[in-house]
Amino acid sequence: MSGVVARFPKPLAALAGAALAAPLVLAAPAGAAPEPYTVTPLKFTVRAGGHDCTVDADLYRPRGADAAHPAPAVLATNGFAGSKSDGSTDALGRAFAARGYVSLVYSGLGFGRSGCLITLDAPEADGRAASGLVDFLAGTRTADDGTRADFVALDEPGDPRVGMIGGSYGGAVQFATAAVDHRVDALVPLITWNDLGHSLAPDNTVTEDRATPRTPGVFKWQWTNGFYLMGEGQPLLAPSLDPSRFGKPNCLHFTPEACETISFLNSGRYPAEESEAVLAFTHGVSPVSYLHRVEAPTLLVQGQADTLFNLNEATATYDALRAHGTTVKMIWQAWGHSGGGATPGELDLSQGNWETSYVGRRILAWFGRYLLDRTIDTGPAFAYYRDWTSGYGTADALPAASRTLYLSGDGTLREHRSDVVPGSRSYTNRSLPSSHSETSLSGLTGLPDLDPYDTTGTYLDWTSAPLSSALDVVGAPRARLRVISPKAERVQGSGDASDRLVLFVKVYDRAPDGSQELVHRLVAPVRVADVTRPFSVRLPGIVHRFAAGHRLRLVIAGSDTAYYGNRGTKPVTVASTPRETGVLELPVVRAGTSEKTRAGE
Repeated sequence: MSGVVARFPKPLAALAGAALAAPLVLAAPAGAAPEPYTVTPLKFTVRAGGHDCTVDADLYRPRGADAAHPAPAVLATNGFAGSKSDGSTDALGRAFAARGYVSLVYSGLGFGRSGCLITLDAPEADGRAASGLVDFLAGTRTADDGTRADFVALDEPGDPRVGMIGGSYGGAVQFATAAVDHRVDALVPLITWNDLGHSLAPDNTVTEDRATPRTPGVFKWQWTNGFYLMGEGQPLLAPSLDPSRFGKPNCLHFTPEACETISFLNSGRYPAEESEAVLAFTHGVSPVSYLHRVEAPTLLVQGQADTLFNLNEATATYDALRAHGTTVKMIWQAWGHSGGGATPGELDLSQGNWETSYVGRRILAWFGRYLLDRTIDTGPAFAYYRDWTSGYGTADALPAASRTLYLSGDGTLREHRSDVVPGSRSYTNRSLPSSHSETSLSGLTGLPDLDPYDTTGTYLDWTSAPLSSALDVVGAPRARLRVISPKAERVQGSGDASDRLVLFVKVYDRAPDGSQELVHRLVAPVRVADVTRPFSVRLPGIVHRFAAGHRLRLVIAGSDTAYYGNRGTKPVTVASTPRETGVLELPVVRAGTSEKTRAGE
């Protein structure tokens, strides 16, 4: 989907913007040193998704690259609602051409001045379209005007040395391309998704097989409808008479299946048969369904400030690629769709600080290893940005849960099960949302957002004692819970998933003065399949230091303004005894671990 938001860094802000194509400057101003590359606008007619689609692209050719001196290539495209000419996509072409790579930057299908409908990065559409551009880089086809590329390094005839990079919508297309074209040699997807159905309607109940469609989770209506409106507005935002860009009157610019998915989720009713069809579509266009076909070495970069595609999306992709034997490493950077763009030392495409930022150096090393065949260290398996040191920590693997707190009947979090006080407490959700984590529109437009809040009587909370020392949490906390809700129990077998109980689980950091922070505004929506049984919840991954003297506060709320919630009023009770109580598990790392990888060093 999009890459961009006001709180999202300026370098990728245009990934989701409705930018119009800007004229290319092909000559340097008088007296100025010439650019180390030339830029040539090109058109390609490709076969994608059963249709002929025109792809609008720019070729950045380093000076000196020719048949006798070929260079490897980098292929990139825009985020949702962007184009080849938006600031961040264009910056990718310039950055890699200036470093000696042939760069081919293009507008994705349905965006900018490229043809055909928006398919949500489906492999047989967007993946096949990108594969047609790989043919051009291989020298086996020409652009529509007859331009041929005989200056790209080849692994063998018809197989160019080519990597891909891009953010969000321009990240998922890399997996779609690599799944249908094994000539791609390296991937660098930034802030993208693993399972679009889970991203847009998440259910954070822990399951063994995330790739198995079940029922829709809790609809993330603000983000989803914001992108839908941007997609449907493309013919106005990027005018074109290309008939392939127009669909049905009630689904102007998306494939029909995508519009049906949006309509179904907005309906608020999820009968089993329709749910299965919707989830089958969203899984089919998502990496979760085809990562086993991706062989290209992959450097995943995901944002900690991201309520659209959180860190768990990258973790799921990382685990899947490792399971299939694909070379993969992962970085959790500061910025994402929800902010963090002003973080000092982080990669900023508009500044081009590739060599002086940790993430920039890691990306250059990745392409240096897999596109230039250099013997070079590509870094640790896992790295994460720590805002309390303005630098990165590293590890050979993701931290496991190592700290357990117990939910006591008196509303406290206890260090030991034996200290749990027996008791029960209840809340009742209201018909209108009474808790607030974020307004997703502020992520898209940059408007200020309200502080998170929960209305008394519509949530339960448990608070720890003040911490005696700092607690560094790196990864996804888990909660094991059991709730009592007779009204939800009576209707949960109706055959309509919307009748099931919905909860929102989140963790606050409470300071000694009583102020509190909901870390990056992240919450874990849950649609409880069976309220008569215990269940586990995987919260969104975080990297956060709970300072000494601060308290952890776990909240279970009945609603959230960013999501559709419960249908009808469903009172909830949580009971605790030392023998049977809920728990909160935290992946904690030792303070001071791997401080040698500070940003800028």
